[in-house]
Amino acid sequence: MGADGRQAMADTGTGTTPRERYRAQVRTEIKDHAWQQIATAGASALSLNAIAKQMGLSGPALYRYFANRDELITALIRDAYRSLADTFRAAAESPGADVTALAHALRGWAIEDPQRYFLIYGTPVPGYHAPDDVTTIASEIMTTLLDAYAAELPAVGPETPQFDEHLADHRQWADGHPAPPATLHRALSFWTRMHGVLSLELAGHFTGMEFDPALLFTAELDELT
Repeated sequence: MGADGRQAMADTGTGTTPRERYRAQVRTEIKDHAWQQIATAGASALSLNAIAKQMGLSGPALYRYFANRDELITALIRDAYRSLADTFRAAAESPGADVTALAHALRGWAIEDPQRYFLIYGTPVPGYHAPDDVTTIASEIMTTLLDAYAAELPAVGPETPQFDEHLADHRQWADGHPAPPATLHRALSFWTRMHGVLSLELAGHFTGMEFDPALLFTAELDELT
């Protein structure tokens, strides 16, 4: 199994029956094959029948573990968000942690497994709609970021009252976080700029430009902090 935070321990947990552990292990193996498919052809080409063939199972046998393609994609997305949420929380709880620590944790997580990154932050899978609980896990990530910004002194910089006022009335994405609009704005700027650099880097758009994407990432971060 790759080092991708796909919840192997949760899947194969302790205190369950042998049958439950076997089921969890098979589900984990199915997800590993799914990640291999995604790396080769993208999430939109994911095929449960192809996975069943690779594993020596019949189609109906595999459908006992995942009812359809969307259920499998949901499991992968859930695992990806949970992995990043846990990575963010660990970074936030480390001694002397600040927003910079979160940024480097995000980049390290993304570089470790670009396909995992793109599944949740890349082009949406055509015809797929994530259930509400996936959004709940994703909100944990933003809450950790908002907590980090809320703990810092306000940055000195140009005022943007129009957008701050807009955020005061449009803060559902912040999941009810009590941070003032200016802090929401700072966190949102961090999120968009860091993901902008990462998405371009991981998609290969900096290839041949002869600069170090890691230094660009750090330069953007320095401007934000």
